[in-house]
Amino acid sequence: MSEPTKSKIPIPKSLIESQYLPQEEMLAVERKNGGLFIGVPKTDIMQENRVVMVPSAVATLTGYGHRVVMETGAGEKSNYTDHRYSEVGAEIKYSKEEVYKAHVILKAGPMTLEEVEMMHPNQIVICPLTYLPCRRNSCSGFWKKIIALGMEYIQDDSGSFPFVRVLSEIAGVSAVLTAGELLTSGNGGKGVLLAGVSGVPSAKIVILGAGVVGESATRVALGLGADVRIFDNNVYKLMRLQHHVGHQMNTSTMNPYQVAKELLNADVVIGALHSKTSRAPVVVSEAMVMDMKPGSVIIDISIDQGGCFETSEMTNHHRPTFVKHGVIHYCVPNIASKVPRTASIAVSNILMPLLVSAGKAGGLEEYLYEHHGLRNGVFAYKGRLTNEYLGRRYDLKHTDLDLLLTSRS
Repeated sequence: MSEPTKSKIPIPKSLIESQYLPQEEMLAVERKNGGLFIGVPKTDIMQENRVVMVPSAVATLTGYGHRVVMETGAGEKSNYTDHRYSEVGAEIKYSKEEVYKAHVILKAGPMTLEEVEMMHPNQIVICPLTYLPCRRNSCSGFWKKIIALGMEYIQDDSGSFPFVRVLSEIAGVSAVLTAGELLTSGNGGKGVLLAGVSGVPSAKIVILGAGVVGESATRVALGLGADVRIFDNNVYKLMRLQHHVGHQMNTSTMNPYQVAKELLNADVVIGALHSKTSRAPVVVSEAMVMDMKPGSVIIDISIDQGGCFETSEMTNHHRPTFVKHGVIHYCVPNIASKVPRTASIAVSNILMPLLVSAGKAGGLEEYLYEHHGLRNGVFAYKGRLTNEYLGRRYDLKHTDLDLLLTSRS
């Protein structure tokens, strides 16, 4: 007996044909890389010992096809020789003028007026903004149709300031280690060991400010076994610090009475207060300093904004301290230069990926259009001041960068 014939379900012709037709697909179109011409001059002022590009970063950049020129001796103070740079593809130049022919200039220290005069139109410079010679009578060079970015203002994708954060960490760690040195009798201190020993109490450290500097200083001080007190008017920062450090500590808001009380028996006081718009607030009066124990130590990290101690005066790495009312004051503004190799690697780790991404985008100027954090660092754009704070400080007209970019696109 034959099997019954199976009925076939008719399939639409269009469906059958579509199985063999090529399907549309959106493919990413890779943009042509823009080869960057990068110059790294030597910084000769303010006892700046750092270099913005270490050999490993230069090797990566040259591997991507970018050209890097270094002024001879640029990495010397960070213990990087010209030979090491030349081995990884950098060109060594023996005059600053040759370096300033590069399209992108990277500096670890502030620009000098002489260097400003070497710059040419459409050049891009990335440098610290803190000590920039930008007053009305001395900043004409910055309006020479260049693009200038301040490291302190550059943001990452999360909205934080990577250069500020990493250098603040270094400053916090260095502050505690420096205080430990200054407390020794050989440096005029009380002869106190930060950590103490069995049967001997540890040193008492008061930290003013619970930001990144204060948190880093707290970690090191606690790790050494010191007795720590922390003050800040932002309760959220105090809570965050307690959480991050994972250690119960004595914290308080900036109550003048409480601060004065803690200073009476403090061996070390670290000032780590910061202002976003003006000078740092002075929270320790001269009378409070006079009541401190002779031989105690003040480390004023806020000195680059005027200092938070009434008795603070700016010092340098050659003469880092002075004594006032029997108290040792350390008020060096670029404290990270005390450990230039660590600081150089830290800065280079941030700059190198940024430059690689800029190269893939077709150039650093093109990268501004797609990276909001990088645009935030621009303070001068092709003849126009774009930073509101600098405009207010020096009574200069400023223009919103986004308006300038829109008009030029």
